[in-house]
Amino acid sequence: MRAVVQRVSSASVTVAGEVVGRIGALGLCVLVGVTHSDGPEHAHRLADKLWGLRILPDEKSCSDLGAPLLVISQFTLYGDARKGRRPTWAAAAPGPVAAPLVDEVVAALRRLGANVETGEFGAQMRLELTNEGPFTVLLEI
Repeated sequence: MRAVVQRVSSASVTVAGEVVGRIGALGLCVLVGVTHSDGPEHAHRLADKLWGLRILPDEKSCSDLGAPLLVISQFTLYGDARKGRRPTWAAAAPGPVAAPLVDEVVAALRRLGANVETGEFGAQMRLELTNEGPFTVLLEI
């Protein structure tokens, strides 16, 4: 699994003109990509990492502050544009594999006590956020 993690002061995701997920306080906006070899253990490790990642002010984590997370599926994180001008998505897991694993990241975070908002898997989404720092981290689990 891959994740792009941004420290935000607010973030929202809109589908068909309707806000489906929003955090209005300091927290994390997380884009999650899934590849073919990922399984539930990767989802659990990613959730643990996100919950304890000390990138909030004063080296605090979401678990320390009860900070919210907005988790969005993002198959394009496995895009490969090294050859030619069109990316290939061959490394991205198909929806029937990826959707349950993104759902498991969210479920695992909630079991840890996190307040998690989400987008809508497979939908055309508009993401708006205010990156604090700016601060962005790439994770590979």
